[in-house]
Amino acid sequence: MDLADGAMVEAILREELARETRAFGTVVPVLRHLLASDGQRLVSDAVLARVRGMLSDLAAQLMAAAAGRDPALRLPADMDPQAHDTLAEALAGDAALLAHCHALAAESQLAERLHQHRAIDPVLSPLLQELIASDTPVIAELAMNTLAAQSRFIQSQRRMELPLGELPAELFHTITAAHVPGADAARRLNAAYDEAVSRLGLLARLVSAMRRGAIAALALDHAGPALFASALAVLSRASREQAVLASQEGQGARLALMLRSTGLGSEAIARQFLLIDPAARPLRDLDAISPERARLLLGAG
Repeated sequence: MDLADGAMVEAILREELARETRAFGTVVPVLRHLLASDGQRLVSDAVLARVRGMLSDLAAQLMAAAAGRDPALRLPADMDPQAHDTLAEALAGDAALLAHCHALAAESQLAERLHQHRAIDPVLSPLLQELIASDTPVIAELAMNTLAAQSRFIQSQRRMELPLGELPAELFHTITAAHVPGADAARRLNAAYDEAVSRLGLLARLVSAMRRGAIAALALDHAGPALFASALAVLSRASREQAVLASQEGQGARLALMLRSTGLGSEAIARQFLLIDPAARPLRDLDAISPERARLLLGAG
């Protein structure tokens, strides 16, 4: 392949990535608008309902913690519903939290779609099953704990809940500091929190424990969406939220570049495209873009 071919592929990727980035940038403002109104349905009703439900659930847990109760018990019947709604609205104003909830909703929706159309189990993937049977005790234990955490995640998403302990550390400390007054309540929350045993923490630790074998998790049908997203984030040096949203329809150039940045070849990338969006046309000649160049394009995009 000559340099002209590589330049053409890069030009196409740049144009597609710019378009996808513009679309990506509208997600949080649109979510915020739709949460506050019954406006145009630019985000699917299923995703919007889950985001709204997660924010409501977080507000209930924060109010319970502030009242000296176990957050897992949520709101008692005699708590002020108006105060709860006001807190949920305040949480919706946090762009980082809103983006995180959107990524979780998008991930669970992808898992459901893959289960329905591709028979990919949303909890126990073939790769996770292999890791559970690993001869390395650390990997086997991590895989078992990840399986349990993934099962809880799927159930929580169906109930439109998000336990406080499942938040990334930065978000957990930000929202608890802002919305749980009182040193004692805050101290109890912090003492009970451990990011390493959260679902995202376990997935990250499992990918790290796999070392070079983590490349096997870039096969979506073999790894399942949860492990796929975590491995893609680690190997492409991106955030997990970016990896999840790159796996949605309409983000093909971003997904292609992220996968290429890990060293994956065109044929393997095309297979992932077909699983996510059978109607999409995978870009040809991606091998003309080096992994290093793919990372640069992602950063510039």
